Amino acid sequence: VQLQASGGGLVQAGGSLKLSCAASGGIFAIYYMGWYRQAPGKERELVAVITSGSVTTYADSVKGRFTISRDNAKKTTYLQMNSLKPEDTAVYYCNAKMRSSYWGQGTLVTVSS
Repeated sequence: VQLQASGGGLVQAGGSLKLSCAASGGIFAIYYMGWYRQAPGKERELVAVITSGSVTTYADSVKGRFTISRDNAKKTTYLQMNSLKPEDTAVYYCNAKMRSSYWGQGTLVTVSS
C-alpha cells in the first residue's frame, strides 16, 4: 500500500484545513485509516482513526474540531481540521493498518497565532 498525503499549509489560528490521503495498492476498504502528527521535539501521536466500518476515534485534544472520513471508492481518507490552534502545528502523517502498517510521507501544517 502506498499513501500520498496532501493539503497541509500555513493557516492562521481559528482557520481550517482539509488533509487528504490517497492510497494505491491493497484493498483500501478493509484498512483502518489513521492520521498521526509529530510536532518538533515531540513524539508522533495519534490524531484520529477510522475503521473499515467507519467508526471513528479522536485524540482528546482534537475532539469537536477535527473530523476524519473516508471515501472507499476514491481510496482516500480525509481530515477536516477546524478551529486550528498553534499547538496543532506539526507534520501530519496518514497510516493504513490491517495486518501490516503503512505510512505516507507527511504533510506540514503550520498554524500561526
